[in-house]
Amino acid sequence: MDVKRVKQILSSPADIEVTYNGASVWIDQLNEDGRTATVHLRGPLEERTIVDITELKEE
Repeated sequence: MDVKRVKQILSSPADIEVTYNGASVWIDQLNEDGRTATVHLRGPLEERTIVDITELKEE
């Protein structure tokens, strides 16, 4: 995924399905470096992880 699409998803009111390593995630924020994002798994676990945005996939 690229920076432009991450920003579009973050500003969209729609529920857009995004996966990281096959797991469905929410994007919390695009980090200041512009190459990574903070995400967490959809569901009860709120553990946040910083990932490279190129590893995010829109389903």
